[in-house]
Amino acid sequence: MAKKSRKNQSAPVEGEVGPRQPCPCGSGKRYKACHGAAGGAATPFVARPFEGLAGECDLIALRELVPAATAPLTLAEGVPGAGSRVVRLNTLLPVAAPAMVRDSGEVWLGLQVQHNYGDPARDLGAVLLAALEQAERGESGIVGLTSDPGEGPRLQDLVANTELDVTVHDTFEFWVSDVADAGEDFAAALSQANDTIRPTARLEGVEAAYWTNVGTKEHLRWVMPHDEDALLTALARLHAAGKDVLVEGARFVGMFRAHGLLTPVWDLPVGTGAAALEEPAKKFAADLKTALADDSDLTQEERSARAGLANRQVTIR
Repeated sequence: MAKKSRKNQSAPVEGEVGPRQPCPCGSGKRYKACHGAAGGAATPFVARPFEGLAGECDLIALRELVPAATAPLTLAEGVPGAGSRVVRLNTLLPVAAPAMVRDSGEVWLGLQVQHNYGDPARDLGAVLLAALEQAERGESGIVGLTSDPGEGPRLQDLVANTELDVTVHDTFEFWVSDVADAGEDFAAALSQANDTIRPTARLEGVEAAYWTNVGTKEHLRWVMPHDEDALLTALARLHAAGKDVLVEGARFVGMFRAHGLLTPVWDLPVGTGAAALEEPAKKFAADLKTALADDSDLTQEERSARAGLANRQVTIR
């Protein structure tokens, strides 16, 4: 149930944006009328907003690729509620809410939202602070973000810098995990939301790799933290050597670019499942590490492979 309104925009990265091209923030405006306008946007556009966070790759996957998942967050020392307030990260909350304060006082933060003011980490920071303040007042309910938050703490400033402990869910039942009776109306909405979920699983042996079944085929989508140029070169070496086929019948088909990082994508035969990818993914990660460390000149075949890979990228954020 990921967002669709901005995903198909092939937004250029910072530094490559023409004045008449779509703004990379996803607003739908031309760059010259949005973040390219002098004084036009309070929050500067950030090409890699989650850089510096240990869970950066999983954050991107949960924001852009995974339908239903949660992960606990630990507030940084000095942040209101640190050490006592329960904070949970969610792929999607009801009505795509930016955050919710539950009756229990827990703060739930949503990643898949309708707004994007140029720096998602700043947006999340503003919403988290507002939710914590609301919780301190003893008030429950939705916390929104309807305008550019401007300057202020980012997510990196408010939470402990640890890997995310991600739980992928088969349904959105986690929306009512703390409610005895959600009511018939909400139950109907929940059922409708559940119908949109594609089976998804996070691989256990490598970081930020997610298998999904879309019915007619299966995919592996793997968010990687490496520099784009270095990763393209390493992937080209592996492709030329035939080392990018994870399982029989699998095909490396290209990459997404989201929030400054590349996400290689494999098509998989129906029936592959996530478990069958665990060992091949570990081997691929080891081969990739070796290829990243290789600073020799590319062969003609590798150069050709790299050019082909560079043409198989789609920017979704």
